[in-house]
Amino acid sequence: MQQLKIVSKPKHIVLTSHPGASRSQSQSIRWGEGDPLKRGPIIGTLRNQAHRNVIGSHSGSYSIYRALAVASGALQANHLADLTNTSPTIAIGPHPSWAKGNRIVSLDPFGAMVGDVYAHFHEQGYDIRPTIAVTQAHIKMPEMQEAVAKGRLSVDGKILKKDGSLLVNKVAIDPVWYLPGIAERLKVSESNLRRALFQQTGGMFPELVTRPDLQVFLPPIGGTTVYIIGDLAAITDPKKPLAVRVHDECNGSDVFGSDICTCRPYLAHGLEVCTQTAQDGGAGILVYYRKEGRALGEVTKFLVYNARKRQEGGDSADAYFNRTECVAGVQDMRFQELMPDVLHWLGIQRIDRFISMSDMKHDAIVNSGIEIVQRIPIPEELIPADAQVEIAAKKAAGYYTEQPAPDAIALSTIKGRSLAD
Repeated sequence: MQQLKIVSKPKHIVLTSHPGASRSQSQSIRWGEGDPLKRGPIIGTLRNQAHRNVIGSHSGSYSIYRALAVASGALQANHLADLTNTSPTIAIGPHPSWAKGNRIVSLDPFGAMVGDVYAHFHEQGYDIRPTIAVTQAHIKMPEMQEAVAKGRLSVDGKILKKDGSLLVNKVAIDPVWYLPGIAERLKVSESNLRRALFQQTGGMFPELVTRPDLQVFLPPIGGTTVYIIGDLAAITDPKKPLAVRVHDECNGSDVFGSDICTCRPYLAHGLEVCTQTAQDGGAGILVYYRKEGRALGEVTKFLVYNARKRQEGGDSADAYFNRTECVAGVQDMRFQELMPDVLHWLGIQRIDRFISMSDMKHDAIVNSGIEIVQRIPIPEELIPADAQVEIAAKKAAGYYTEQPAPDAIALSTIKGRSLAD
């Protein structure tokens, strides 16, 4: 087992979890460069320590499972991935937003292209892993079949199949953090950010405080999945409508149908609106972030559920956030300031139909330079009875803009033009 090594030199202490590493073979990263060769590759390999130019390692939270596999002997520590035929099924970008300074700071815009743009590095023995994968798939939800049965959606055989399955392109994205940009986005100093990351991970990544020359961090957190519905070109075509739903993970509702919140109903409604927009000649995008329980975690969320329901008088809107703060110390840790990065990676400049009434999400997107034309709330009939407390609490706290569901005419017209134009 590798031990943390402290090397003492006159008037200087080097603290590193990667002893023996040389910096002479590592490639520089110039974040924000539009040319991937000028920007440089992201190299988090553990095969050759001298090549590393980032803090952390690939695979986010799954790096821990990789460690278990290595420790048990199930995986060879020096395994090199065979990336034959793993290239994206569709090409995304490059877009001008990829080279606009700190417009994208929480993912690597070139993460899906490494097999092509960094081929010569591979030939030299550099182990460069993709941080983005793009594939094509069908997804099937009973709510979509219900929408067809009730006439809200129509089967076209191309986007929506007869069996109710929806054809999508889906993208998996691992987090890649440019620390100076993250600090600027959160309005904190980079040194304070690095120290907090070091301390709050129990000192797992000493390079955060000992290697200021390493500005990129591969954090051990969950990633993001993007579902693209309809014509990819429509995403950046100003003449075609675009619908977007940004959704933060809620396993209990999204997967198992818990009725204490609106998460799955809003997820299904967002998918329906995205499909409608794609069928009207545009595109729909559903972004799914792994931020369970407002990034507080599922354990904390369930503790809060108990506290809310056991209070005298039962669950109520005024206790919704108070009990969360009592348990977690904070109401929300999603930091939506980082959320728009994936939208800029897709080249989005305007969202015609934003399927959310969350002011936090809306403001983060608009403040990042993307226009939102119309906000689409969840229809009242889709809100579970037990979730009325959530809606009331968010409205009372100023998290939600109160706005009635748009009528059919409003939905069919954006900026004076028909969605079918």
